[in-house]
Amino acid sequence: MDIGFIGLGNMGFPMARRLIEAGHGLVVFDTRKDVVDRLVARGAKAATSPKDVADQAETVMASLPSLQASLAVATGEGGVIEGSRVKRFVDLSTVGSQMATRIHGLLAARNIVQIDSPVSGGVAGAEKGTLAVMASGPKAEFEIIKAALDVIGKVFFIGEKPGSAQTMKLANNFLSATAIVATSEAVVMGVKAGLDPAVMIDVINAGSGMNTASRDKFPRSVLPRTFDFGFATGLMVKDVRLALEEMKQLGLSMEVADAVGHLWETVIRDEGAESDFTAAIKPIEKKAGVIVGGAKGGLAGK
Repeated sequence: MDIGFIGLGNMGFPMARRLIEAGHGLVVFDTRKDVVDRLVARGAKAATSPKDVADQAETVMASLPSLQASLAVATGEGGVIEGSRVKRFVDLSTVGSQMATRIHGLLAARNIVQIDSPVSGGVAGAEKGTLAVMASGPKAEFEIIKAALDVIGKVFFIGEKPGSAQTMKLANNFLSATAIVATSEAVVMGVKAGLDPAVMIDVINAGSGMNTASRDKFPRSVLPRTFDFGFATGLMVKDVRLALEEMKQLGLSMEVADAVGHLWETVIRDEGAESDFTAAIKPIEKKAGVIVGGAKGGLAGK
């Protein structure tokens, strides 16, 4: 099918590339000409704006970094909402259920269907086509695009209520955010007591404490101290804040969530929004006076 794709960043580019490789015709737009040119070289057609994309494709997908970007691309001046051909807007971004519902209402007024379809699995999952793809919207419209979504990962239909897939994504990313900081505190405890962090991770991964951080993030990015897993601290903090907001609106008990949120606010303050989210261990190390992994693992300064 002919698909428009807006947003060719760390996640968007590999997803768009996989769609081209699967034989779909793509019309692409990004504010950076270099990434557009790379996909044009693979067979995509360049567009000049989100509206231009929506003038050329019935299905427009977007992978964008912020709520404001999704709102502007979907409904702003020169946005998808002004396109002459578009029938459905598939937002692969994480914007939370409130923003998704807002975009849904604005697009519906122009007879454009909004399908929320946030993804999980990081850059590696986008490259390999192994993302978890969560979708919500009219079931008949979902069925039209399912084959295309299958190209980028394992697809789950969450429901027809606008924003449902966003709630699912926030629940997932809250657990991911919790895993990295909780594992960091556990491993820092062990290193402070004189344990080998590599042995600790092996034991955790063979036992009941195994989680995505111990399984993937620590061996690949924390223990070697490369901090290059491919997901920015700023994006993780955005997702944590959205999850906290949704929990508050639902009137939930938030003892764990509040603690996790506090830790991530410390991480973004100390390490910056552009840091890799695996750097979450650094403020915890600093307070403990230890370094986990690398050639200088153990007590800081030794």
